[in-house]
Amino acid sequence: MNNDREFLGTEPVGKLLFKLAIPTVAAQIVNMLYNIVDRIYIGHMPGNGDLALTGVGVCLPIIMIVSAFAALASAGGAPRASIYMGQGDNESAEKTLGSCLALQVVVSAVLTGVLLIFGKSLLMSFGASSETIGYAAAYLNIYAIGTIFVQITLGMNAFITAQGFTKTSMLTVLLGAILNIVLDPIFIFAFKMGVRGAALATVISQGMSCVWVLVFLSGKKTSLKLKKENMVLRKKIIMPCIALGLAPFIMQSSESVISVCFNSSLQRYGGDLAVGAMTILTSVTQFAALPVQGVAQGAQPISSYNYGAGNKDRVKKTFFILLAVSLSYTLILWGLVMAFPQMFVLMFNDNPALVSFASAALRIYYFGMGIFGIQMACQMTFISLGNAKASIIVAVVRKFVLLLPLIYIMPALMQDKTRAVYTAEPIADVLAVCFTAVLFIFEFRKALRGMDKPSSKVEA
Repeated sequence: MNNDREFLGTEPVGKLLFKLAIPTVAAQIVNMLYNIVDRIYIGHMPGNGDLALTGVGVCLPIIMIVSAFAALASAGGAPRASIYMGQGDNESAEKTLGSCLALQVVVSAVLTGVLLIFGKSLLMSFGASSETIGYAAAYLNIYAIGTIFVQITLGMNAFITAQGFTKTSMLTVLLGAILNIVLDPIFIFAFKMGVRGAALATVISQGMSCVWVLVFLSGKKTSLKLKKENMVLRKKIIMPCIALGLAPFIMQSSESVISVCFNSSLQRYGGDLAVGAMTILTSVTQFAALPVQGVAQGAQPISSYNYGAGNKDRVKKTFFILLAVSLSYTLILWGLVMAFPQMFVLMFNDNPALVSFASAALRIYYFGMGIFGIQMACQMTFISLGNAKASIIVAVVRKFVLLLPLIYIMPALMQDKTRAVYTAEPIADVLAVCFTAVLFIFEFRKALRGMDKPSSKVEA
């Protein structure tokens, strides 16, 4: 059959990546605003804005878990759908789409129940104090209701991007973000709902994005169409998607685990001030991670399609362009953070004590972020080529083998215990990049050699 995504295998790679990456980067920048705008408004609430910010920050590990489960299906399913399309097998690609949607609906129902029943207990164990638990619980109880919207929006939007419809996927995020930015001040300040208003604005915004995604994937423009008969859990389709999606799932869920470890350790050594600073540090990190993810998402359809089509040179060229752009961006942002840390901190709160503390902590925490572009380019290319094993290994090594132990080891080695906790991040970043780069050299060469063999075709 004729494949209307053939331009992924014919247009010049640099021009094509630029065309696809602009919308995905824009979407991630908007998504970044989506993620941090609540914290910006909440941090500037009159009265106890700093405590409210800390309370919402304690919710972040749970929000990360919800996003991670969306990635479990989408980040594994979307690249496989692209590879199938490169092989001219749209039927298998559509079955993958439908099965992943069914999985996300089931997962959403389970997550919603868990959060509503055990949410407060989880928050206390995640670093909430008696002064911040009220804010944290108020936000989470409303956010939990919108779990299904988050799952479907994040999960199904990846399949829009995988087809090369990056402008449409950008509009998905843009729709929700603009609505969230408009509703936040109305609910938080005009209706005096505080953190509950921020959560409600997020749920409504994600709901609208969810409707947009489902309408597009059921319409005439999409190459892969949602069909009722495909919306079932097929083990043969779902398990390979989950296997490939495990790496981004581990990456995102480990962020949740690490965030809990950071918060609990910082609460022990530095109290609410240190936990509040960590909320700001995590938010600033998104300035590095999300735009680079946008570039990688723009590269993913090109890499996956051409890998499925056996176009070795285009796969190589796509990676090297992705690497150059990602590394350049993270190095530039690193320089700005090192030079002007207060500028980033003041976006979230103007409490003098918190600004001073968080600015010093940001320089420590962010010190290894300059080379993070290497990690992201290699990690996302593993996923684009369907290399589940390697992508899982690098995800596990960075977070669980390196960062998690260092959070507890560094305070034993340094006199300033709070500073020691923040120091764990840059040490882990540098070691992880070195490990990932070495592994990638071997695995990428192996993948390129495998493209010459007939057996490299993805099994349906």
